[in-house]
Amino acid sequence: MFGIDSSELLVIVIIAVIVIGPKDLPRALYKVGQIVGKAQGMARHFRTGIDAMVREVELEELEKKWAAQNKRIMEEHPPETDAAALPPPDGTPDAPAFVARSAPEDPPAFVAQSAPVEPAPAPSPTTGGPPYLAGSSGKSDAAA
Repeated sequence: MFGIDSSELLVIVIIAVIVIGPKDLPRALYKVGQIVGKAQGMARHFRTGIDAMVREVELEELEKKWAAQNKRIMEEHPPETDAAALPPPDGTPDAPAFVARSAPEDPPAFVAQSAPVEPAPAPSPTTGGPPYLAGSSGKSDAAA
């Protein structure tokens, strides 16, 4: 990245060990790494902002170009205003094309019907409670 050879890197490491000392060298390298990381993040953020501005300018230029081409094409080929150009929908001259037709007059041949619903069985009066507790009440009294 900076064009540092291995011999130059070795000299830098030896000077760092002598000046900083072997005890504080890991902490110093950690701080240098944090500073380099922050600098890279700022450069990335700046580059992203510049790229976004360039994209916006290019988009505006393309929009102007497309508008000019659209205008030229519309001038060369004006839209037809003749009413006879399109036939009326479904043979009705007064119905607009976007209006849906009404439902057919005849009902369908088969219409599904729902199945009859049976009422839920009532709880038996002899147990006096839910069925899962009725059988266990006698056993728990015997065990106690």
